[in-house]
Amino acid sequence: MGSPVEHGAQRSGKNRMRKAILAALAACFTFGALPSFAQVKMTKEQMMFYTSGWKGDRFPDGRPKVSDDLLKRALDVSIEDVWDYLREHGYRNQFEGNWQALHIEKPFAGRALTAQYMPSRPDMAKAIAAEGKAEGRVSGTNSWPINELQIGDVYVADGFGKIIEGTLIGSNLGNGIAAHTHTGFVFYGGIRDQEENREIPNFNGFYKGYDPSAWAQMELTAINAPIRIGRAVVLPGDLVLAKTDGVVFIPAVLAEDAISSAEFTNLTDAFNFELNQQGKNGAEFEGGWTPAKYAAFRKWIDAHPEKLKMSRAEFDALLEKATHPQARHHEP
Repeated sequence: MGSPVEHGAQRSGKNRMRKAILAALAACFTFGALPSFAQVKMTKEQMMFYTSGWKGDRFPDGRPKVSDDLLKRALDVSIEDVWDYLREHGYRNQFEGNWQALHIEKPFAGRALTAQYMPSRPDMAKAIAAEGKAEGRVSGTNSWPINELQIGDVYVADGFGKIIEGTLIGSNLGNGIAAHTHTGFVFYGGIRDQEENREIPNFNGFYKGYDPSAWAQMELTAINAPIRIGRAVVLPGDLVLAKTDGVVFIPAVLAEDAISSAEFTNLTDAFNFELNQQGKNGAEFEGGWTPAKYAAFRKWIDAHPEKLKMSRAEFDALLEKATHPQARHHEP
């Protein structure tokens, strides 16, 4: 057995080692020395977790990548028709209205890259700045998400509705977004340099207000995390459809079916409008869809194949489903 002095020395040595380990771990968390402890940008595993239903292509960081063709097709459908489909599938929190815009009359669509901002707090800002330095990031945190953008993206940011000193971009950052996306942005917050941003080619943006003040007392807290835009919930990779009357955020996993369903509804409406204009609908102005009417609708599509944006096989499947809906089960 060792002497009391030896035991004391051993305990002292263990205590010193324990303190050294704790100090090293604290430094890692505080200064971002280890990339695995990164807090601002969501990891690939986290994005896969939130978008696990998506089976299509992804960006290297894990964000769902809906097709370019789908982004183009989305521009020709109405918000109501998409919203109806999403609501029927349990997605009731995907729309936000009452926007200002650079070009309110010009719709745009793209894949969401999300960012979350909060009011600034010194200790939080210090930790985030240290993490950015360790990751080699430059400039203010409001430029970090812009550097992550890809062609076809829409930069979607929750600026908690702040407009005065909540201007997430001016014309310099606006040009950066345009160069990276050729699309635009949706901000639940404000912008400055509105006049200059309007002059940028291939660029549009929706925002809650304009103010000449500079961005202040705000801090980026997350990139590609789930965020809230007014009454809507947005995940990275959502298909963003911005039109004159508002913005709808379509989950990537439902995007193709939602757009096809909206296209089908648009076609049935066009056929029905024509019948109304010709006085052939009687009093059934909103439909009266019988098997005979669906058969006439099929012939109308045969005569106007240019109206189809989806494949003919997709159209036929949707028509079959509409003509022979499954029997509904009613609660007793």
